[in-house]
Amino acid sequence: MKPRHVPFLWLFTLCLMVLLTPSLATRALSEEKKRDLPQRAISIAPEYTGIVVSKGESVSIDLTVANGGREDESIEVAIPTVPQGWNAKIKTYSFDVTGVHVASDKSKSLTLKLDPQEEVAPGKYVFPITAQTIDGKLTASSRLTVTMKAEGKEKEDKGVNITTSYPVLQGPTDAKFEFSMEVENKTDKETIFNLNAQGPENWEINFKPTYEDKYFSSLRIKAGSSQTVAVAVKPYLLSEPGKYSIKVKVNSELAKNEAELQVVLTGTYKIDMGTPTGLLSLNAVRGKEANISFYVKNTGSAPQNNVRFVSFKPENWKVEFKPEKLDTLPPGELQQVELTVTPSDQALVGDYSVAVSAEGEKANKNMELRVTVKASTAWGWVGIGIIVVVLAGLVGLFMSFGRR
Repeated sequence: MKPRHVPFLWLFTLCLMVLLTPSLATRALSEEKKRDLPQRAISIAPEYTGIVVSKGESVSIDLTVANGGREDESIEVAIPTVPQGWNAKIKTYSFDVTGVHVASDKSKSLTLKLDPQEEVAPGKYVFPITAQTIDGKLTASSRLTVTMKAEGKEKEDKGVNITTSYPVLQGPTDAKFEFSMEVENKTDKETIFNLNAQGPENWEINFKPTYEDKYFSSLRIKAGSSQTVAVAVKPYLLSEPGKYSIKVKVNSELAKNEAELQVVLTGTYKIDMGTPTGLLSLNAVRGKEANISFYVKNTGSAPQNNVRFVSFKPENWKVEFKPEKLDTLPPGELQQVELTVTPSDQALVGDYSVAVSAEGEKANKNMELRVTVKASTAWGWVGIGIIVVVLAGLVGLFMSFGRR
């Protein structure tokens, strides 16, 4: 007689396998990808290698430090030479940066900030940028060319400066975007600056303190000081994928200025799956194939690429998909998939659960099937045959006794 706790141990083992299998598969894919990388490789580059500004205008531009090798790297960054009359530094929101740690096959974004002094004349200025691993064995370099135009900005624009480290944000249509913007009062008086934004129709755009949910439409800034403002943007849900511009204006009686932000919508990422009849069950015989059809539909507005199918099944069961994966699934398209389930030869009669997952690059969907394992019909005919033989024997026995 089997101990009562054996079924519980079997169920616990099955649950443990279901929980561990996805993480082990993800880790295996990550390790395989890492083996294809070179042993060590680094790079550094500004978002734009050449820009044109007006006389006296400050520059703030994204700087990407990338590690394309298999090892994690500590990378020192620097601006070796700075043209006369310019102040140049590499920074984050809070402090200046001279080095950054970048994991294997990852990148870090910094900000290259350039401020010209008043005496800087119009012309072309080159800012070299270098990166070097902490052991000095790898180096990388790039440069930014700034062309300063002769015609400067209006005098009143010099009284307020707007700086944003990340003027371009990208994401799905149903996401919320938040820009960080620094407003600097360059006048000699404490001033109240009014804030307003112009964006696409039906978009929600608000100004708020960083990490807070209250909104405001003006700022009081002391002379020579600055304040950080968050620009919260919620796109219209029916917006098509593409690039959208948002113009932010800061003005007061003494000064005014404006900045342009950009949101790049990639669309929404959603997958749905189910069966044509809505039933999520099928009957099977141990050791025999059982088939069911299900559909996969892209209900988002962006394409889903490399959609693969994964199953979580009882031990020694076999699950097959036809097709095994979808290279691409355009928005609104539906694809039918044939699923074949083969229970183990030793499966007991009863109900079992088989989980099926459709995993795209940026979305996934799960579906659970109930598989009822029944006894083979061959055994039913054997049972009927035995009953017929027994009945025939009884009839023969009664007839034999009847003659006597």
